[in-house]
Amino acid sequence: DVEAGKKTTVTKARMSRLSDDLENAHSSSLGSCPSLRDVHSINPTQLMARIDSYENRGKKGISDVRRTFCLFVTFDLLFITLLWIIELNVNGGIEKTLEREVLHYDYRSSYFDIFLLAVFRFKFLILAYALCKLQHWWAIAFTTAVTSAFLLAKVILSKLFSQGAFGYVLPIISFILAWIETWFLDFKVLPQEAEEENRLLLVQDASERAALLQHGLPSDGQFYSPPESAAGSDEESDEKQDSEKPVV
Repeated sequence: DVEAGKKTTVTKARMSRLSDDLENAHSSSLGSCPSLRDVHSINPTQLMARIDSYENRGKKGISDVRRTFCLFVTFDLLFITLLWIIELNVNGGIEKTLEREVLHYDYRSSYFDIFLLAVFRFKFLILAYALCKLQHWWAIAFTTAVTSAFLLAKVILSKLFSQGAFGYVLPIISFILAWIETWFLDFKVLPQEAEEENRLLLVQDASERAALLQHGLPSDGQFYSPPESAAGSDEESDEKQDSEKPVV
């Protein structure tokens, strides 16, 4: 009987120690889970709203800053066209001046090539940055280099300065607009789009990590302690074994 009591006491001590260890593990894991959730689930509504806004920007196909650049390129063409039409009216009427500058084109005295230069910039830049959605500066560098070289050669070789104010206005305005387009694309469009793309990647990465952590965290039902009947069954088996032993 004394030996049976000792065995029962040892068994109870082992089972109590095992249950205490399981409870400690349970409490420590539950204590760590909310901290992970808090870190990766801060403001979930704002996170989802930001993801939706970036996805909507991607679905639009063209960013707002790129659309502004395309509008400025269109303004460049329309403004040069307006100045050229005014020049045609000032120098003897549209029909006569148009015939002299287009049909009898002279590089030294005609403004028609400046208008064609604006058309060239418009078509090339719209094709590259609106239709093809190019994300490099080589297209704007090419148009600006061609414009600058052509205007410099025309100012040096032509007789535009002897034809009044438009001999100064059209080349200067065309030159300035071309370089404004270059500055706007290189310092506004491309950096802002790259920054928005990096933000989208970071937000998506954070949302994926938060989703994985939320799905991977163990729930309360996954932690369980051994049933109380297990300890009782061990005790009953020990008592049966002791009772079956022959009494000396």
